[in-house]
Amino acid sequence: MDTAIVDFTNYTDSIREALDAIRACETLEKQTAILIKPNLMGPQPFPVTTSIECCDAVLDYVRACAPAAEIVVGDGCGDPNMDTHEVFVELGYADWALEKGVHLIDLNDAPLEWREDPDCEMFPEIALPEIAFSHYIVSVPVLKAHTLSAMTGAMKNMMGFAPPRHYSGGKKGCWKKAVFHENLEQAIIDLNRYRNADLTVMDASVGLSQSHLGGPECDPPIGKILAGFDPLELDRKAAKLLGLDWHDIGHLSEAAE
Repeated sequence: MDTAIVDFTNYTDSIREALDAIRACETLEKQTAILIKPNLMGPQPFPVTTSIECCDAVLDYVRACAPAAEIVVGDGCGDPNMDTHEVFVELGYADWALEKGVHLIDLNDAPLEWREDPDCEMFPEIALPEIAFSHYIVSVPVLKAHTLSAMTGAMKNMMGFAPPRHYSGGKKGCWKKAVFHENLEQAIIDLNRYRNADLTVMDASVGLSQSHLGGPECDPPIGKILAGFDPLELDRKAAKLLGLDWHDIGHLSEAAE
């Protein structure tokens, strides 16, 4: 099974069911270094950002499968007025990390590596954290509509890796990843050509119906957890849960293939 979609009952049971359905443990047990990447784009609580409860269930599952692996949790926030460590504190991740004995990484300040791909329309060269290439990436996004890209999920969650010292400012405001917003759909495609998630666990237990920054929750709640190895396929199925046609979404269309 490429992508599992299971009913949400609670994070521990539903995440285990979804990951077991795709036999994720068989892959995780082979890893020596794993980065769990929630969506912590700012200080807004769930369902704008990934809840601690969701990330906790993912961490426990990964640890059970790969007890000898180095496991870290990291993101790079996009908020113009806060740094990622402040977001960790605001959302409770700092205290949670101490309790769980896991190290938090601010991807915005991590050492960088430059890569080149002349086939990328927006970014024929790009700077990304070295950890993106040294670690197995487990992406843990929340499912939301997006005002610029129709929806945000596994593929867009990779924007947390973009270093603000290279990609802030520009024509689209003061957000730390603002350069990407100048042509967001193509930027997401380019970014995922360089590096996409190895495994995704998407929290679609609630869902945001109109905006990625807040606004109405899905009514009724979507009530699902998704898991898969192919972020493009997973996002296409998630789009349907929001009532969207992935063919009409630039970073999910055939161009993304």
